[in-house]
Amino acid sequence: MEGILLAPPLAFLIYIGLVAILNRAGRTLAGPGTTNALKISAYAGGEAPPDVQGIPGYRPFFVIALFFAMLHLGVLILATSGLTPLAGVYLVGMILVLVALMLG
Repeated sequence: MEGILLAPPLAFLIYIGLVAILNRAGRTLAGPGTTNALKISAYAGGEAPPDVQGIPGYRPFFVIALFFAMLHLGVLILATSGLTPLAGVYLVGMILVLVALMLG
């Protein structure tokens, strides 16, 4: 009996039923809503939206992606190597690459 309750299709149907019950209970507790201009307007943190839309390029994304790729792969390589002089040289090189990426 316990094995049947843990079967994914039956568990999925049970969860769908629970979600439906909670959704129905939430709608009845919330009460009727009223629509006004503030509810349908976009919130911009209290600032007026810009007149011209900016079109960002991919350059900032690739710089950040390369920074984190170098950081994570460098830490992975250093973590799997021992405390050798070669690891120290690699660490200095990794620091130089990361500084170069930060400065642009």
